[in-house]
Amino acid sequence: MCYVVVMRAHISFGRNGLDLELPEGFHYRFLEARSAQPLPDAAGAIEKALDAPHGTVALEVLARGKKTAAISVCDITRPVPYRRILPPLLDRLHRGGIPPEGVTFLIATGLHRQATAAEVSEILGPEIASRYRWGNHNARELSTHRHLGVTASGTPVYIDERFLSADLRLTSGLIEPHLMLGYSGGRKLVVPGLAARETILVLHSPKFMRDPRAVEGSMVDNPLHKEFLEIARMAGQEFILDVALNRDRDIAGVFAGDPVEAHSRGAEFVSRVMLELLDEPVDAVITTGAGYPLDLTFYQSVKGIIAAAHILKPGGKILLFGACQEGPGAPEFREQLKAFPDWKEFMTRIEKAPVVIDQWQLEKLALAISQAEVFYHVPGLPAEYYPTLWGRALPTPSEAVEALAKSLTPGSTIAVIPEGPYVLAKCQPSLSIA
Repeated sequence: MCYVVVMRAHISFGRNGLDLELPEGFHYRFLEARSAQPLPDAAGAIEKALDAPHGTVALEVLARGKKTAAISVCDITRPVPYRRILPPLLDRLHRGGIPPEGVTFLIATGLHRQATAAEVSEILGPEIASRYRWGNHNARELSTHRHLGVTASGTPVYIDERFLSADLRLTSGLIEPHLMLGYSGGRKLVVPGLAARETILVLHSPKFMRDPRAVEGSMVDNPLHKEFLEIARMAGQEFILDVALNRDRDIAGVFAGDPVEAHSRGAEFVSRVMLELLDEPVDAVITTGAGYPLDLTFYQSVKGIIAAAHILKPGGKILLFGACQEGPGAPEFREQLKAFPDWKEFMTRIEKAPVVIDQWQLEKLALAISQAEVFYHVPGLPAEYYPTLWGRALPTPSEAVEALAKSLTPGSTIAVIPEGPYVLAKCQPSLSIA
């Protein structure tokens, strides 16, 4: 590097993280979720949450008189500590009268790829994966879904039949900022998690993706959040067990009970511990795809760019670090990533065309690109995709930092977000999440 190093920073990248050398001559602002402390007794908090849940009766009581239960869980891209939270949940179901053979776990893949048996063992833990029935959701097989009608706004609703046919319908996931839904968790484990392609494509159309209210950290007047809640109610989601994690992936909060009330409390908590408010936008942002497992693909890693755009001056710079060990993502995303060397052409092309799977992630990326110059260090992404990234890819971390520095004037302000989209950064005095 031709710049003198002023400090070092450790950022999330793959499984082990990455150490960066930051050049002098700039003003750095580190944005981290510092206040999220691990629960001193996480096991006790889980037990309490299940026995005294928000807005409903204890899970054991809810299970009485029922013979079957379906539990929707996240795929491998979310670091939910299921090995810690599922055993007490299952214990309550069994004490309520639901036998092990009556429990089915559904991997809420949405339109993501199917989870392998090895991944399910990693997700659930080998003991649960071997003892209980489990299956992948397959959004592309309409025949495995039940049509529940349409929402008030006209979205056709098809949900996995295995979930709908269970006597008790539960979901368990992670509450974190979500690029268009406000926060993940809760209703997201039903839709898109267990929804058919015919439902998902409508929800990810430009109608919702380009609505300025469909953003991270806000559920007030968020049309997509409202739509998801309506669909989850139609699907009969009865109970959730969601957690919030701190930056070390320890459990920082447990939220169980009524799908709306428990999730709302979880979102309030996450907003307090993750929110970083800036007095004014910055000139540049160094961010990440949040490390393993979220940065396994470029599809997931770009969430770091989308989140960073909220604190950037118009025409500012963003540098994204993502390991991308599994490459770009699903086949549909790969094809689109290669097909459009110009983001403006992409946005024009999709505006009135039928929705294609995964176009929404590129659409959100294009909205960010429209106000920023982007640099990448994404070593797992094959070089054949570099010409159509709508930005510049650099082969090494030091070259990426140097390229960013050369594009800035001395004295520029650079925000460094080691956890990427896990930190909710905004340039505004308040944030509504109701």
